Amino acid sequence: MMKTIKFYTLGCKVNQYDTQVMREQFLARGFRELTNGAAAQVYLINTCTVTGRADSESLGFIRRAEKENPRARVIVTGCLAELDADKIKHVCPAAVIVKKGNWLKQGISGFSGHTRAFLKIQDGCDNFCAYCKVPLARGPCRSKPLQEIVSEAAGLARRGFKEIVLCGICLGAWGKDLRPAGELAEAISCLEKIPGLLRLRLSSIEAGDISAKLIAKFKNSKILCPHLHIPMQSGDDEILQLMLRQYRRADYLGLAAQIREDVPGIAITTDCLVGFPGEEERHFQNTISLLRKIIPLKTHVFPFSARPGTKAASLPGAVSPEEIKIRACRLRAVARECALKYQQGFLGKKVSVLVEQRAGDDPACQEGHSDNYIKVRMRAKRGLRNQLVQVKLKEVRGDYCLA
Repeated sequence: MMKTIKFYTLGCKVNQYDTQVMREQFLARGFRELTNGAAAQVYLINTCTVTGRADSESLGFIRRAEKENPRARVIVTGCLAELDADKIKHVCPAAVIVKKGNWLKQGISGFSGHTRAFLKIQDGCDNFCAYCKVPLARGPCRSKPLQEIVSEAAGLARRGFKEIVLCGICLGAWGKDLRPAGELAEAISCLEKIPGLLRLRLSSIEAGDISAKLIAKFKNSKILCPHLHIPMQSGDDEILQLMLRQYRRADYLGLAAQIREDVPGIAITTDCLVGFPGEEERHFQNTISLLRKIIPLKTHVFPFSARPGTKAASLPGAVSPEEIKIRACRLRAVARECALKYQQGFLGKKVSVLVEQRAGDDPACQEGHSDNYIKVRMRAKRGLRNQLVQVKLKEVRGDYCLA
């Protein structure tokens, strides 16, 4: 009888890609994937350790798998497995812990349950920001060769994926370790030639990795989506220095202004870390003011949690958990203001939307994202999944626009 398996993925787009690699390997060996409430014989949990909450959620999925089928084989991989196997064994002594190895050599042929496919072209990070365990878990920067990227992307396009999202732990570092070295704008130029690929989107990219060539590519490309996710983390120079970030407030502000001047209408999304050791109200106010100047479409607000093995874990000036929670709520309110302001700038205008799924329980309401990453809902008499449609934005409703 065919064995059954369930996959649980926590964390970033890179983890989702890695899970798809494993999914294809298991299905090729005769496993059947379950996505309902039935118990499976095997559970594969791809963990995250970027925050303390991510650790807790990862362990929670392991407990959930054990509870659903106490006799199941539980396989655990991902960043938590790389760094804290003892935590996993404490929760599930029988868990099989699998280290990742170099999966850049693996490829995917599809992306289960998605209309957009994530394509990992880079892994690892050399930055060692003071708060981050990821370089410890993922290792140094490594790039997938350009020929393999193009081949994999072409295969996804042939299978009907109209949008591909390039992702990596430090995406902007792609090509620096290759011989001869490459750069991201070069890779985009090659991917633009793939028949059937209508959209190419970048995941997170550091401010220092956004070159003039890359901005020019956004300005001139017919398929590169006008959307950049540029982590900010803090808007204060003292805190950025303590974080070991490689830019300052003026650098970030100047970069955003240059991008907006060269690519009108482009969406900027970002990350902010709240409550870093030493952060006082004046530092926090600088983050608020920078956010209001940038007007990001989306802002992921992360409460600081000390990660063992990082420099920040031993820094003085800890902010109380209560204050971190208050500041996170305040910053999320500012983020909503910024999102509303950005979205309102497109009301009455036509945008191109890749329809992804039905919205809620209404079969006549469908949703997707515009090229500049506005979530859009629309009414349609027939299914439009995986189709690009032109719509006019009418109204902002929370985190989406009605078209």
